[in-house]
Amino acid sequence: MSNAAPFRPFETALDEVIALNVLRQATKGADDGELFMERRRSEMILFDDGRVKTASYDASEGFGLRAVKGEVAGYAHSTEISEAALKRAAETARLAVGDGGGVLADAPQGTNRALYTDADPMAGAPFEVKLQTLRDIDAFARALDPRVVQVSASLAAAHQEVEILRPEGHRVADVRPMVRLNVSIIVEENGHRESGSTGGGGRIGLTGLLEQDHWQALAREALRIAVVNLSAIPAPAGVMDVALGPGWPGILLHEAVGHGLEGDYNRKKTSAFAGLMGKRVAAPGVTVLDDGTIPDRRGSLSVDDEGTPSGKNVLIEDGILVGYMQDRQNARLMGGAATGNGRRESYAHIPMPRMTNTYMPGGHVTPGDIIAEVKDGIYAVGFGGGQVDITNGKFVFSCTEAYRVENGRVGAPVKGATLIGDGATALQHIRAIGNDMALDPGMGNCGKNGQWVPVGVGQPTLLIGGLTVGGAAA
Repeated sequence: MSNAAPFRPFETALDEVIALNVLRQATKGADDGELFMERRRSEMILFDDGRVKTASYDASEGFGLRAVKGEVAGYAHSTEISEAALKRAAETARLAVGDGGGVLADAPQGTNRALYTDADPMAGAPFEVKLQTLRDIDAFARALDPRVVQVSASLAAAHQEVEILRPEGHRVADVRPMVRLNVSIIVEENGHRESGSTGGGGRIGLTGLLEQDHWQALAREALRIAVVNLSAIPAPAGVMDVALGPGWPGILLHEAVGHGLEGDYNRKKTSAFAGLMGKRVAAPGVTVLDDGTIPDRRGSLSVDDEGTPSGKNVLIEDGILVGYMQDRQNARLMGGAATGNGRRESYAHIPMPRMTNTYMPGGHVTPGDIIAEVKDGIYAVGFGGGQVDITNGKFVFSCTEAYRVENGRVGAPVKGATLIGDGATALQHIRAIGNDMALDPGMGNCGKNGQWVPVGVGQPTLLIGGLTVGGAAA
């Protein structure tokens, strides 16, 4: 579906000279501001329990105009890209500037770097091919094991096109694809049911996701997780050593540590890491980065939603806090530089500091040696939902796949395990860092202040001492 003409608002809806003059009037005497225009198209097909449950296509476009003065930002948006709507928005955003007195910040440094294709992923295959692939996944998964009682497969694709105009005339455009394929399976044995799911994608075309080898591997992995959980025993409870697997378990790092390193929380001193710049916040050897420059990754951006090129930003280096993730406003107020982390959900939202791909690089210890160090604990491989309090870093995460470990040997799978702790303490208690760093398969979404954006996470196998494990009732 979709072979729409490229998004060219200054050719089809607005005169660029007039738009620039309106923006300049709105931001006269301001510290910063921009006109952000967007067109987004998306589709999703859900094949659930042998039938098409959802088939949707959405399209939207609009603009947001922002004027920033000090800590205050005036913002107005519209679904209509027109001169009249732009002038009305400018009047509203201008209220934040008041009598002015600000000095307009320098424009972001330009770049021609492209980290992903600009091809429309929705045009990568006919609707019938996409639907047939989901049917094939359903049939394949059911044939794998007679215990399979339900299969759910979904395919999603989106194409976002943005144009950003700044008051000094700097203009930036980006075209951002996104695709994802998910498979979930429920198995039943002796009246007992368990589920397993997996998936992934990124800023790529659909072709690779629709290949038979790819989706068959996803179905087998979802089945494997479900079958493992069929034999799971109640998880133990108490304070114990926890080994975390590579890749997706980096979601714990993202939630418990990453949010606390976003600039706005530190400027307002509501983060557990506020005031600790240059101080030791993690065990020696621990480095944490946020990198929006990895090609094709779900969290990557050629430029952020303020027009700043994304960066490879070191946040913690060898245990020392060395950086925050910044948008333009918070960077200016904190006397630093924007890091390419100014993100927004859509034209209807104001930008703020957000993560892109947040990960911990690998160390030198083999995963086997890490497990051998665990005398009494668990090995957590998969995670589901979690909750984090940014002000103190306290977290609670549920494990979707975990195993008992005793005397260095991985034993039975466990169910109902939750990890409880706080990010700052967990960082200090990292005792071993594996040499198997991996990024997640491309399935993360991050929420903050009501906005959702795609993100990536990653880490090697880790050993963390003294985490509280909440167990399941027998």
